[in-house]
Amino acid sequence: MENVDSPIVLEDYPASRPSMRIAVVTETWPPEVNGVAVTLAKLVQSLSQRNHDVQLIRPRQAKADAGLRDSNLEEVLMRGMPIPRYPELKLGLPSKKTLVKAWTIRRPDVVHIATEGPLGWSALQAAKVLKLPVTSDFRTNFQSYSKHYGIGWLRKPIVAYLRKFHNATACTMVPTRELQRTLGENGFLNLKVVARGVDTSLFNSNKRDPQLRASWGATDQTKVLISVGRMAPEKNLEQVLKVFDALKLLGTQMKLVMVGDGPLKEQFKQRYPEIIFPGMLAQVDLAKYYASSDLFVFPSQTETFGNVTLEALASGIPVLAFDCAAARDWVKTGVNGWLIPEDQAAEFSAKAVEIFKSETLLENVTTSTRQQIVHLDWDQIAEQVESVFRDAIRMK
Repeated sequence: MENVDSPIVLEDYPASRPSMRIAVVTETWPPEVNGVAVTLAKLVQSLSQRNHDVQLIRPRQAKADAGLRDSNLEEVLMRGMPIPRYPELKLGLPSKKTLVKAWTIRRPDVVHIATEGPLGWSALQAAKVLKLPVTSDFRTNFQSYSKHYGIGWLRKPIVAYLRKFHNATACTMVPTRELQRTLGENGFLNLKVVARGVDTSLFNSNKRDPQLRASWGATDQTKVLISVGRMAPEKNLEQVLKVFDALKLLGTQMKLVMVGDGPLKEQFKQRYPEIIFPGMLAQVDLAKYYASSDLFVFPSQTETFGNVTLEALASGIPVLAFDCAAARDWVKTGVNGWLIPEDQAAEFSAKAVEIFKSETLLENVTTSTRQQIVHLDWDQIAEQVESVFRDAIRMK
């Protein structure tokens, strides 16, 4: 017989967040492997999990690409064409009329534009027609890349275009205080710092794999350097090779792993057959590569952020980098890595030699690598982005 005198149990459920309809426009998306695609996918996933309806607008990547549809995410595929010198990436073609029609039928609360190509510009114009609030991301230093491709003379027009593009939005999210300052000095308005996140459960020191190290020919005494990124001129990877040459002169047990692909890869392989070139890696494999290495070397000086810096730190390995972008915000010299002044390239190799000659420098910093960035999980980043979206909606 039921006990009618049983106490009533009251459970305290947190108030649900009001959901938004968010249109996200991008010209790059997985399986393309680059910082913009990877981090944007993580953000979209987090927004969907937080009960927002996300409409993702991107170029069709292949004939068989059908786009994803589930309860909180709908992909709308647009026409695209390969980007010059980046044939594996697509540039969205102008689509203003298509977007106006789509957003008239299914009106978003906010439009977020992650890339500034023709598709992004079309989205900006379509949103203006429909009086929709717009936010943007500044994710790629196109103006810095120009000098590496023989079009340095285009730097001023590129900056002017980007300034016009982003100043037409309610808010532009930037990943570092340094970039906020630089863009502000160049006339960019309404800038807000929102850091990139990192999957600290995926990128973790517990992914260290002795069998993987053995496949590299590395023993417990071998120090393994790792570089991760597109093998292209703007990434300054010649600096990694200078480090490698300097360390070889020490006669220490050492290996170099260079993860990634790009136009310089074959040249590097011919010049340095002893370097390990695994190519592009899936995130789960990349996590093992980071954790199985001993020092992350990141010489790029053209990044808006550099997600690989956070991935390396989360994986428990210290970082050697120039004092810029994400490294400036998250690497502390002598604590979880080493920062080199941007105008002292020779010091980069000298510091690597000092680290490898020492019995204790690597060991002393390895224990502190994760502590600076463990709070940068994607759910917290998504909460900050939500706040930017709501402010843009209120302003409209």
